[in-house]
Amino acid sequence: MIIKNYDQLAATPQREQALQIISAGIERVLPQNIIKQAIAYDPDQKSLAVNGDQYEFSAGRLFVIGGGKAAGLMAQALESIISPDDITAGAVTCHNGGAETKKIEIVKARHPLPDEEGVKGMQQMLALKDKYKITEKDLVLCLISGGGSALMPYPVEGVSLEEKQVITKDLLRSGASIDEVNIVRKHLSRVKGGQLGQYFSPTQVVSLILSDVIGSDLSTIASGPTTPDPTTFADAIQVLEKYNLLERAPVSVVEHLKKGEPETPTELPNCHNYIIGDNKLALEAMKFKAEELGLKPIIVTTEEKGEPDKIITTRIKEIESGKYKDANILLMGGEPTPTLPDNPGEGGRNQYYAAAALLALQKNNQDWLVASVATDGSDFMPEIAGGVVDSNSLVGQKITVQDIQSYLVKFDSYNLLKRLNNSLVVTGKTGTNVGDIMIWMF
Repeated sequence: MIIKNYDQLAATPQREQALQIISAGIERVLPQNIIKQAIAYDPDQKSLAVNGDQYEFSAGRLFVIGGGKAAGLMAQALESIISPDDITAGAVTCHNGGAETKKIEIVKARHPLPDEEGVKGMQQMLALKDKYKITEKDLVLCLISGGGSALMPYPVEGVSLEEKQVITKDLLRSGASIDEVNIVRKHLSRVKGGQLGQYFSPTQVVSLILSDVIGSDLSTIASGPTTPDPTTFADAIQVLEKYNLLERAPVSVVEHLKKGEPETPTELPNCHNYIIGDNKLALEAMKFKAEELGLKPIIVTTEEKGEPDKIITTRIKEIESGKYKDANILLMGGEPTPTLPDNPGEGGRNQYYAAAALLALQKNNQDWLVASVATDGSDFMPEIAGGVVDSNSLVGQKITVQDIQSYLVKFDSYNLLKRLNNSLVVTGKTGTNVGDIMIWMF
């Protein structure tokens, strides 16, 4: 069971079902399961097939690069399909250890704020081109997953890593959507926004991508290192203006964005990008598991976004209107974006979502359950994946409505759910990342 505290949380039959369904979703999108279904390798022909498309390098060599929370386990899975002897060299950056590889080096770096180890990892990847004299006869395989924006840092000249950390932190706290955050990141980077793919041109670059982005926009996932970029420096400035960050941003950041050059590439004929996993895949596995358990599931959306409180209010209205009268479990995926107070407490968006649902539903007389979990296993906190609450969460607890509101105002959902004793979902780092998944049972 991928949920480490399953026995503690599974206090009712309804909870048992919910936890089994969540586990089924996460397990479906683990790299070792996805990679094996996405690619096939012919060692005699030195030919790689991705979703039916063939890429040969019989006259050349194979190199592996990439980054993201799942990149380490993706690399490990790749070496179980392609013999390490057939890989000339490689390096990927990831957030957690645990993966074992023979040829592809795994560089552990920081997330969600970038660090020097991530920069070193990127330098190592870029150095492969000159070290091995990579040409158009070779093939570069790029493993990309959610978290790659932070785990593949290489700031533009004139902007320090610390200054990029400052603006990234401010954007993450502002309520900006991930695509807006990444517009700025791309224009402060030497590798994002298609520049990594451009660097290896004319060599063919094939990217295997696990998406954590709503709508799976290729240019947004990990800030699109091998994807043409439709955004501009002017767009990046508009994002900072929208969230009142232009005046407080580091001077070097503003100066670089206003200089407006060089623009990121709008065409990359040498790059081929494949989304091999996303939250839709996880939700379909959850739906199958729910049906197996005798429930009546419906996938409501793969694009859950916006302020959690507004999402929850909308969902309750939909249920009360009878919109889902033929179902008894709702499945959602996406990435809510709460706006944080100046001095937030502990807990990420999934824990906040669960706590906000507890407040909204605490007077509901039906049996109900709401769970929200980060598929990477880290809801802005190591180990804690999210939260689960139900109609019994407050039974026997000396917690008032005012208490819940106080925790929510301070964005301190972790300490509220910890106080409830059986509401924090613990998985540890899962090695994958396709965004968040939510369950409503009633």
